[in-house]
Amino acid sequence: MTSADRPIRVAVHLQLQHADYDAIRRAALEAENIGVDIVFNYDHFFPLSGEPDGKCFECWTVLGAWAESTRRVEIGALVSCNAYRNPDLLADMARTVDHISGGRLILGIGSGWWEKDFDEYGYPFGTAGQRLDLLAAAMPRIEHRLSRLNPPPTRKIPVLIGGGGEKKTLPMVAEHADIWHTFADRDALRRKVEVLERHCRAVGRDPNEIERSSLIAPSPAVGPDDFENAPTPDELHELGFTLFTWTIGGPNYDLDPLRKWIAWRDKHNG
Repeated sequence: MTSADRPIRVAVHLQLQHADYDAIRRAALEAENIGVDIVFNYDHFFPLSGEPDGKCFECWTVLGAWAESTRRVEIGALVSCNAYRNPDLLADMARTVDHISGGRLILGIGSGWWEKDFDEYGYPFGTAGQRLDLLAAAMPRIEHRLSRLNPPPTRKIPVLIGGGGEKKTLPMVAEHADIWHTFADRDALRRKVEVLERHCRAVGRDPNEIERSSLIAPSPAVGPDDFENAPTPDELHELGFTLFTWTIGGPNYDLDPLRKWIAWRDKHNG
C-alpha cells in the first residue's frame, strides 16, 4: 500500500498526568465517540510538564482498562519504554491487551529519554546510544515471544517505533516497524524520510509498508509549535505521512479541537 492509497488517520495522545483516572477514562471515550482512529497514552512515571510530582498513572495498566472500556478505536502507548520491562514480559502484556481489546492494540515502543523516570525507579539511564542498543536487542525477543504465546495474538500486532535517529533508530524502523512516529522541521524530516527509504531498501523492504506518523497542532491550518519551520499537514502528507497525532495533558482534556482534524481527515479520505 502506498501513501496515496493509505487513508489518513487521526490519533489523540492522552498524557496520563495531572488528572484523576475518571477524567482520563472520559477523555478516551469522548475521543472514540467523536471519531478518532487511535487513542494513545504515554509511558512515564511523573508528569512531563507542570508540577513535577503531580498526579500520574502507569501506562500498561491504563491500556488494559481502555481495552475493556472502548469498543472501536485502536489503543497503544506513544511509546512504551523498552527499559522498563523485560522484552518477553512486554510481548506477553501486549498479547493480553490485544485479546482484551478484540485485536485493537498497537505496540508502540522506544528507548526512553526522561531521566527522572529512570532515576526514581532504579533503571540505569546510560547513554542514548546504549538505550537504543538495548531496544535493538529487545525487538527480536519481542517478536520471538509473540510467536510462541498460547493463545497467540488475535492478529499481527502492529509495531510502532518512535524516534528519528538516522544511524540506529531508522534501521530498526526499517526492519521491525509497521508504523514510524517522528517529528522534525521540514528539511530534517525530508532527509529522514529519504534515510528511512534507504534503510528499507537495504533490508529488502518496501518503505510504503510502513505507516508514517507525526505530531499535529490543535488546528489543521498550522504545524506543531514544538519546533520552528514545522511542516504543515499537507506537506506532511506529501512526504507520505498519513497518521496525525495530537497531544494533550490533564487535568482537563478539551478534545474539541480534534473535531477540526476529523473533518479534515474525512475531506481528504472522501
